[in-house]
Amino acid sequence: MADDDQAGGARGQERGGVFSSVPIEITISVGKARPLIRDLLSLGQDSVLALDTRVDDPVELFVGDKLIARGELEELDGDQAGQLAVRLTEVAEPGRGLT
Repeated sequence: MADDDQAGGARGQERGGVFSSVPIEITISVGKARPLIRDLLSLGQDSVLALDTRVDDPVELFVGDKLIARGELEELDGDQAGQLAVRLTEVAEPGRGLT
């Protein structure tokens, strides 16, 4: 069994190399807004800025400006109740983006 674990670790090292344990930042895009400047300047605490998406619309995951996946927002349960998460529904293949 230990040999299998070591082999799995070796395969992971081969796939990502020495960079496989380097953290990256993923940006989740939930929507966009296009207010007029005068409307933007009037925003204050408790203002509401409507987005061009609905709560159940897919969100997009980016690394830099590269779209790498799409998914659905979820709220976690248990010890992490109230925390948002993304359930992936579509993932780009390495070297290819999503359209």
